Amino acid sequence: MSVVVALSVSVDGYITGREPGAGRGLGDATMLFDWYFDGDTPSQVFDGFRLSEPSARVFDALAGRVGASLVGRNTYDDSGWVHGGAPHPTAPLFVLSHRPVPGMGDRQTLVTTGIEDAVAAAREAAGDKDVALMGGGVATAALAAGLVDEVILHQVPILLGGGRPFFQSLPGHVRLRTVEVVPAPGVTHLHYEVLR
Repeated sequence: MSVVVALSVSVDGYITGREPGAGRGLGDATMLFDWYFDGDTPSQVFDGFRLSEPSARVFDALAGRVGASLVGRNTYDDSGWVHGGAPHPTAPLFVLSHRPVPGMGDRQTLVTTGIEDAVAAAREAAGDKDVALMGGGVATAALAAGLVDEVILHQVPILLGGGRPFFQSLPGHVRLRTVEVVPAPGVTHLHYEVLR
């Protein structure tokens, strides 16, 4: 079981465009997810996703490992999961926030006591599967706390020039080992192991 950070990201390191938010999604960066729908290969995990063959192989292998997802409040709000949605079709969603979250659904759990408790709760729910972290704040906090095992960048060939960065300031270097690089139409999948 691993704790994995996996997000679509621009070449200049942004996971949203300018002015993301509730009702605005990723702002002006919806192209970060075009690769979900640009291909001829249906996802075996997510209904409606049609990816290129190499992207489908990478995406479905990762999605099939997920037993719980953990997001920060900005990602939760931006993604429109406020009324019970989740980023994964079967995995429960944990939301790390110091603010109340109104209207949480049955598959959603609010954690207010920090990244360590949030990851621990998600690990317990995931059983022998992986925990997927989403959002720059959650990713950075978990990396700083030494809780991340793998980093996967679905790097889209665009320079956004602004938005929310994938990684925020870290207290020190985080060394990575390249596991796999998979070029695909509209995206390059970069898979790293976090070295401790």
